[in-house]
Amino acid sequence: MNYDSFFAKALARLHDERRYRVFADLERIAGRFPHAMWHSPKGKRDVVIWCSNDYLGMGQHPKVVGAMVETATRIGTGAGGTRNIAGTHHPLVQLEHELADLHGKQAALLFTSGYVSNQTGIATIAKLLPNCLILSDALNHNSMIEGIRQAGCEYVIFRHNDAEHLEELLRAADPARPKLIACESLYSMDGDIAPLAQFCDLADRYGAMTYVDEVHAVGMYGPRGGGITERDGVAQRIDVIEGTLAKAFGCLGGYIAGKADVIDAVRSYAPGFIFTTALPPPICAAAAAAIRHLKSSNWERERHQDRAARVKSVLAAAGLPVMLNQTHIVPVFVGDPERCKQASDLLLEEHGIYIQPINYPTVAKGTERLRITPSPYHDDGLIDGLAEALVDVWDELGLPLKAKPLAAE
Repeated sequence: MNYDSFFAKALARLHDERRYRVFADLERIAGRFPHAMWHSPKGKRDVVIWCSNDYLGMGQHPKVVGAMVETATRIGTGAGGTRNIAGTHHPLVQLEHELADLHGKQAALLFTSGYVSNQTGIATIAKLLPNCLILSDALNHNSMIEGIRQAGCEYVIFRHNDAEHLEELLRAADPARPKLIACESLYSMDGDIAPLAQFCDLADRYGAMTYVDEVHAVGMYGPRGGGITERDGVAQRIDVIEGTLAKAFGCLGGYIAGKADVIDAVRSYAPGFIFTTALPPPICAAAAAAIRHLKSSNWERERHQDRAARVKSVLAAAGLPVMLNQTHIVPVFVGDPERCKQASDLLLEEHGIYIQPINYPTVAKGTERLRITPSPYHDDGLIDGLAEALVDVWDELGLPLKAKPLAAE
C-alpha cells in the first residue's frame, strides 16, 4: 500500500480549494516592532507586520525581556517536567497569583497554551458535572469546540451572540440539570463583543455556569487589562475566565481563573494539565512582568485604541471594505480565497507589508478577508502607507473599491 499517496491527495485537496497555507519566514526585531526581517526566496528584506496578535508589542518590552533574561540566568531554561513530578517552580506560582488577581478570582491554573486551556478546561469541567448540557456560541473557537467534543456531553449551539436563542434553549432544558454556557468575550475574526451581562442574567435565571474565553481581550480592555469582563463589570459573575499569555502579554501559555474548588478540580483531573511539562520559569517571569505592567499602565491600551480607530478611518476613507466593529480588530473583506491569497502575496512582495490571508476554515467560505491588527507602534506614516498599498492591490486585482462594508453580526 502506498501510504504517501493519501497525504499527497490530502495536500492536493487544499491546493485545489485554494486553502493551502504558506508561512512567511519572519524575524522580528526587538526595539523596532512592528518591523521585521523577511527571509524571502530572493533574500532578506525589511517588512512591516500588520497582523500580529502581540497586540501591544509586549513581546519586545524591556521589562518583559529583562524578566525573561534574568530568570533564565538565575534559574535556567526548563521547568524540569510536569508539576506532578517536578514540583512547581516559584515564578509559575507568582504568575498564577497575578492572573487570579487580574480577574478578581480565588485561583488560576496555567496550561501550555490557550488552545490547551480551552480544550482541557471545558472538557474536564463538563465531565465533572453529572449529565451536563453545554450551550455553545455558534462562532466559538476551535479549541472550545474540541473541548466540548472531548467532554462527551450533550451540547446545543445557540446563534452567535443571540441572548434570546440562548434563553430558548435554557428554558427547554431540565431546570435541575447542570448547564454550562460557553462563549468568547471578543470574537477575533469579526471583532464583535458578546452581550456578557445578558448571558450572566440568563445563567442566574436558569441555574447555569458560565465559561468565557477572553484571549483576544485580556490586557486590552478594562482599567487593569482584565478584559471585556472587567470593562463591562461582570467578571465576578463569570464562573470561569479563560485567557492567554501569547497575545497582549507577548509571551506563551494559557490559563483559567475561577473559584478555588473549580480550579483545584481541574488541576486534579485534567489530562492536558497532569501529563504535560509546565511552562518554563523564564516564560512565567516574563508573562508576570507583562501583566504587572499592564495592570498599572494605560498608555498601551489608549494608544492602541487610537491607532485602531485611525486605521479604520483611513481605510474607510480610501473606499476599502472595512468590516465594521467596536474593537481593535480591522477586517477588510475580500470574499474569495484565491484573491485573498493574491492580495496578501502582493502586499508582501511589492509593498513590504505582511498581512496573512484569512480563509476557510478559520472563517466561512465566501467571507475571506485580510485581518489587520494595529499596535501602539504603528505610526501615522505606516497607516497611510498601508492604505496606499491596499488601494494599489485592490486596483491590480480588480477588487471593488467603495463596496459596502460588511458589519459583524
